[in-house]
Amino acid sequence: MILFVVAYLAGVLTIVSPCILPVLPFVFARAGQPFSTSILPMLLAKIVTFAGIASLAALGGNWAVQANAFGRYAAIVLLAVFGVTLLSTRAAAFVTGPLVALGSRLSRKVATEEKGSVGGAILLGVATGLLWAPCAGPVLGLVLTGAALNGANVQTTLLLTAYAAGTATSLALAVLAGARVFAVMKRFLGVGDRIRQGLGVAVLTGVAAIALGLDTGLLARLSYAGTTGFEQAILDQLRGNAAPVDVAGTRLPLAAKDGRQAAFRSDLPVEGTLPSLDGAVQWLNSKPLTPAELRGKVVLVDFWTYSCINCIRTIPYVRAWAEKYRDQGLVVIGVHTPEFAFEKQIENVEKAVRDFKIGYPVAIDNNFAIWRAFSNSYWPAHYFIDGEGQIRYTHFGEGDYEGSERVIQDLLAEAAGKQKAENEFVTPNAKGAEASPDLARLGSGETYIGYARAANFVSPEGVSADTAQRYTIAEPRLNEWGLTGNWTVGAEQASLNEAGGGITYRFRARDLHLVLGPRAGGKPVPFQVTVDGMPPGADHGSDIDAAGKGTVTETRLYQLVRQSGEARERTFEIRFLKPGAEAFVFTFG
Repeated sequence: MILFVVAYLAGVLTIVSPCILPVLPFVFARAGQPFSTSILPMLLAKIVTFAGIASLAALGGNWAVQANAFGRYAAIVLLAVFGVTLLSTRAAAFVTGPLVALGSRLSRKVATEEKGSVGGAILLGVATGLLWAPCAGPVLGLVLTGAALNGANVQTTLLLTAYAAGTATSLALAVLAGARVFAVMKRFLGVGDRIRQGLGVAVLTGVAAIALGLDTGLLARLSYAGTTGFEQAILDQLRGNAAPVDVAGTRLPLAAKDGRQAAFRSDLPVEGTLPSLDGAVQWLNSKPLTPAELRGKVVLVDFWTYSCINCIRTIPYVRAWAEKYRDQGLVVIGVHTPEFAFEKQIENVEKAVRDFKIGYPVAIDNNFAIWRAFSNSYWPAHYFIDGEGQIRYTHFGEGDYEGSERVIQDLLAEAAGKQKAENEFVTPNAKGAEASPDLARLGSGETYIGYARAANFVSPEGVSADTAQRYTIAEPRLNEWGLTGNWTVGAEQASLNEAGGGITYRFRARDLHLVLGPRAGGKPVPFQVTVDGMPPGADHGSDIDAAGKGTVTETRLYQLVRQSGEARERTFEIRFLKPGAEAFVFTFG
């Protein structure tokens, strides 16, 4: 139930996201129309269209992605016609003459400001639903990731419907407020025709912005640091994660009746009990552990997967906590739950554990048994359990490391029955991909290459699912990418069939990472990276040299770009010198 509430509130918050600005004029153009026959049908159609298309994109494979692309083009054409009808009644008559009766009726109703047309409102709602999702936040990403992991289910569609209903609620309030403003302007200024024409200009401007890709480029870039924090804050509040703190940020101990300080007792709430840890296919660095034998210990359970950049950036802190607090009674358990098929290979996980210098127990949760026992939905996710086996705090995603460490200190003091000692926080020296991201300049987001979750793919040939195809790419715009050479694009990854093929991506971030691997049983694949057509030089990542040369030797995340100066918009290209490379997902920092 909590996730449905969060999805709804996250939808409401998209009204303040800059990348939906091009869609707003289409909605405000209905201001002043009757709510029941004009505004309400438009909003309902938007909800149904958005939820339906997003469900198909998550569950239906490549054909649904292609269908959504055609629907987007149709929506742009429809809304351009709508904008023209607002500008001029003569233009409306000329443009809509050849169209079907429904389209003509829509234009006449809008142009002459008669009572709202239910059919026209539905058409506009469908169009806005097709155009709404270029910059959705982490809650929508969570829903779609859950769909990819768990397959088709009713919950996915209901969550998407809740998200769309939230967007419709904020739009309804905006339209009703806008109607009052327009009414006042008409009454006192006598500029009804000018208002209608101004809306026509705004609609056509929005159409141009969408057609030029500004909603997925410049405006999306402005949104990455926008509503994300609000969504996480809402989720934390609804889950009850925030414990009372004093002004110094440390929890206040209880006082004994005789005035002496009593044993420390944290006021962190109880969120549940430590569930079973059964179901792991193997344990590393430890024998299998059970809740019963962990009683009396403070436990941190860390859900992660080894190619996830967000998980990689939390590892230095988790590793440092395990080392610092081990002798005080902390047990850290890493639960490795795979996102991609290659992450199920135990030898790959074993190597990752060695490479990341992880010495604490790791449960390999290939069947999602522990994941489901915790009802978890995130990578990374941290669950903090006290000495009584009770879950007292959870944190999802990166960040707030001091807050998490303060929870560890609280629970250790509580378990020991002692006063909490003041402790400095860990400051790990994270390097390479483990370093914290530059969020202030981050303008690109996680981008999957397999057709099941691919977005912003602009090679003109389009994706040929599970079939060898030769691809080309022109100059992409921000956050667009494409393939060159002969590739076979599968659900999770694209596999290179011939030497010389490559991938091009226009990005804005300090760091660019790409999950790569050799084809199963294949040999290492050398590659060459360029940035804006030149060797990266000082901007090279930790997995290549200044000349841009590197080799795919195993399936993992490769850091290919780390800009040494200001993070600015660049064109990245990787070209493979031999066949057999597989590419999975871009991430940025």
